[in-house]
Amino acid sequence: MRWLTGYIPDLPTPFDENGEIDLTSFTKLCERQIAAGVSAIVVGETAGEASTLTPAEHGAIVRAAVGTARGRARIIAGAGSNSTSQAIELTRRAVAAGADAVLSVVPYYNKPMQSGILRHFQAIADSTDLPIILHDIPSRTIRELSDDTLARLAESRQFIGLRDGSGDIARPLRLRARLPSGFRLLSGDDATALAFLALGGDGCISMVSNIAPQACRTMFSSCREGRLPSARFVQSRLAPLATALAKESPAALKYALCLLGLMHPNTRLPIVGLAEAAKAEVASAIGEMNDEDLACRSEGWLDLSVNKAAAAAL
Repeated sequence: MRWLTGYIPDLPTPFDENGEIDLTSFTKLCERQIAAGVSAIVVGETAGEASTLTPAEHGAIVRAAVGTARGRARIIAGAGSNSTSQAIELTRRAVAAGADAVLSVVPYYNKPMQSGILRHFQAIADSTDLPIILHDIPSRTIRELSDDTLARLAESRQFIGLRDGSGDIARPLRLRARLPSGFRLLSGDDATALAFLALGGDGCISMVSNIAPQACRTMFSSCREGRLPSARFVQSRLAPLATALAKESPAALKYALCLLGLMHPNTRLPIVGLAEAAKAEVASAIGEMNDEDLACRSEGWLDLSVNKAAAAAL
């Protein structure tokens, strides 16, 4: 799974003023990431407000991403649920829409025991031939995906990786000997991603990469090549943005992309738009970054202040 490495963006789902999916903006987001050289894109997951999408909408954004990518990047479709049957249905819809893999989260709210989590993912695997990436994010699910359960699931080659949102930077060191050599360990936390990579991680499924794909790519390559001072320098530039995005995700991510002229910041309830103080923090973090980080020059965003002013009026 050589494509399942590096920084992979978790794309938001743009909504228009009527609350409908804005496929034009969504396509623009996909194209921007492909132009930046990403190997894969995640759609319809955490940043994509998956819990507010209807099954038809979920299928529509996966099809749009597949049609836009045209094989230039792999499309990973979020297909998780706290209901096993619903997760299976989302997975089947992802298959029908042409996804290359699915990202399936630990069941949330139900608080299943580890044996239930194991059987949940095994049932999903039995329903599809697609590769499955597991998503462990205890802050949202309450239950963790334990190391023992992960190791048992990884015995099947259908499970190809883990998005680890636990913030446990030592997990790659602890798990590597227990997992197949091709199994990918990906951070799901931008704030600790560099440490995760330095300790043996394979990449990061990232919010920040939506904003600064070039900078994230530079940080990853610097880390892989052993140039840790350079990687830490890039991380220091990205840290204010990572902090701002993490506080109110995905509303903060949408507002940041709005500042770059890429989409409207509309969200769906129960997520609402940012308060003024949070907007100011995001704008400040964007303003501190240079054009190379944001790929502004290549995309014609010559005056970021114009976009900031426009966004502030929304």
